[in-house]
Amino acid sequence: MTYSIVGRDAETGELGVAVQSRAFNTGAVVPWAAPGVGAVATQSYTETSYGPLGLDLLRAGRSPDEALAELVAADDDSAYRQVALLDAQGRVAVHVGEACIPAAGFAAGDGFSAQANMVDSERVWEAMAEAFERSDEPLAERLLSALDAAEAAGGDWRGRQAGGIVVVGSDGRPWEREVDLRVDDHPDPLGELRRLLRLRRAYQAMRDPPGPTADHLEALPELDRRWAAIYGATASGRLEEARELFRPLLAEEPRWGDFVRTLADRGLLPNAAELLDG
Repeated sequence: MTYSIVGRDAETGELGVAVQSRAFNTGAVVPWAAPGVGAVATQSYTETSYGPLGLDLLRAGRSPDEALAELVAADDDSAYRQVALLDAQGRVAVHVGEACIPAAGFAAGDGFSAQANMVDSERVWEAMAEAFERSDEPLAERLLSALDAAEAAGGDWRGRQAGGIVVVGSDGRPWEREVDLRVDDHPDPLGELRRLLRLRRAYQAMRDPPGPTADHLEALPELDRRWAAIYGATASGRLEEARELFRPLLAEEPRWGDFVRTLADRGLLPNAAELLDG
């Protein structure tokens, strides 16, 4: 009922999962990932526990093959499941139960696995694998490109409704995620996921040097474009320019002053205390 891909970026060590389906809310149950541990896609009459339990087993030192075998053996309905596990070394294990609705299958390679069920044909998972292998984009965009290829190859033969993407770093605390986006009900889930990812990149750029590009600014809502200009001018010490940009906002809503004081108190914006002077 779904197609998904788990993948690892060999250069950064990032791990990720992306999924699209005709099933509502699929982004909440299919993708699982933990920094420095692994990634799991659990689908086809989804048993959600494969996600957290699979990550626990990888964290405990099991290989993907060992972890998946243990989970499948404990599942009375394993014939209906389709699951892929990827570890931090790029090793992959995949289970496709014999009762999965056809077309059902997968294509795995170095540091990834693309899997699908209830899709138009085997070209769906083949196209995902081909797109992932030839892409040199950052991992999140690379995963979405694979989903685009799956959709172009026929996708879920019932249509489309929902999707999601999760990307985690090569290390970090269990709850930390670099990308965590989902679309629960939309006529174009992949298009909406790309829009949200572009917006995510723009907000990240507002906080990190060298700051947002023109493309980032175009993705932002109008209020955030104004704040991006204020942040940039304030952080770089162009305080008179920053004050000129800030004054109209402060006149419209004086409580913006409290926001700036908080930024200054927490050290989140260089020169923020001076923004309210003059």
